[in-house]
Amino acid sequence: MTRIVAVVDHGMGNLRSVSQALMHAAAGSDCQVIVTSRPEQVLAAERVVLPGQGAMRDCMRELEQSGLQAAVLAVARDRPLMGVCVGMQMLLDHSEEQDTPGLGLVPGRVLRFRLEGRRQSDGSHFKLPQMGWNQVRQRPAGGTAHTLWRDIPDDSWFYFLHSYYAKPSDECHSAAEADYGGSFTCAVARDNIFATQFHPEKSANHGLTLYRNFIAWMP
Repeated sequence: MTRIVAVVDHGMGNLRSVSQALMHAAAGSDCQVIVTSRPEQVLAAERVVLPGQGAMRDCMRELEQSGLQAAVLAVARDRPLMGVCVGMQMLLDHSEEQDTPGLGLVPGRVLRFRLEGRRQSDGSHFKLPQMGWNQVRQRPAGGTAHTLWRDIPDDSWFYFLHSYYAKPSDECHSAAEADYGGSFTCAVARDNIFATQFHPEKSANHGLTLYRNFIAWMP
């Protein structure tokens, strides 16, 4: 029986890159990757990926108006759900970007980097958004790294493009950290939910491994 991995199309995601990377990761498995804006297809999927880009307020508005918000919340109760970039930020309670409420699936807030006037080690100013490659430190929960980090070395490089970051209320929900003017959470995890601020689909082999682990994940 074919297992469906649904990529949520709420009009504000990097759909082609995410879906192509997932298809590559799913090659040889019994999974079919679909991109859908239909709530019933999201509800019928075995696992779901929620991408997002742009302003979080716009993403939340489009998710609600499309009728997909209720479907994502239903999936989050009992199936693997992965958020990517703004899709991760949407999972938290609130973002200070335009004072925007989130889905409340991971307790915490989304904050803006405050780096004005600060310089990096090479003397250059920190820029926003952070755009480019950064190292990711896996955080152990319960003494071990999250299962989605399997076969990915600690301190591997992933691709980022963002001006805001997640601050979970409970550190146990921080699955990884990176450094940009200070340490910040770049991946969150809670039960059957996993999400990254960075873009696995733009992060070469390590990103594909992360998607492959998500496809195989049985939380």
